Amino acid sequence: MIVKRPLSTPQSNAAENRGTFLPQVAGRRMRATNGFTLVETLVAIAVLTIAIVAPMSLTTQSLSSAYYARDQVTAFHLAQEAIEAVRSVRDGNVLSNAFGEPADLLSGFPSTSDEPFIVDTRDNTMTLCPAQTCPPLQTDGNFYGYGGGAAGWADTRFTREVRAQFVSEPDEIRVSVTVRWATGAQSARSFTISENLFRWVDDGSAQ
Repeated sequence: MIVKRPLSTPQSNAAENRGTFLPQVAGRRMRATNGFTLVETLVAIAVLTIAIVAPMSLTTQSLSSAYYARDQVTAFHLAQEAIEAVRSVRDGNVLSNAFGEPADLLSGFPSTSDEPFIVDTRDNTMTLCPAQTCPPLQTDGNFYGYGGGAAGWADTRFTREVRAQFVSEPDEIRVSVTVRWATGAQSARSFTISENLFRWVDDGSAQ
């Protein structure tokens, strides 16, 4: 027995092909495909941006903190270095008295009335700061000091200011060292330490 299939109509063809083919365009039938909508694309871009920016921001903050910690440690050592240099000058005068060469224990201090001065720890020379403003420390890549315009010396971000003032004249004097610096775009920082020095040897200055 032969069963005849009814003739298809345009309406039945459209219903049969719905969801499988797009309408015929320029004589060609285009197959429908699934894709991303604009909203899905924007969400994907936002997620990707957050995934990239967050770690990079954390890395930047970590580096900034590391640089600040490095400079803070350097500032502390520079301040302590100046204290040791001033003490060394005092102790050198003590030795002069011990060897029979009378000398004021504070000889070499440019000021004992709280005026700012600098100390070059390469030779322990001390100089009053011009106009109450101390110049920045310099370095040659190995040492900190004041090159005086010599080749190879360049300014650093650190400024070191030393002050000396009597606490109990003439036996006790307080030496304070302040180091100022700025790390990158951060605001300027400062660090101050102080130490009291005594005339623990009779140098005749009190008479």
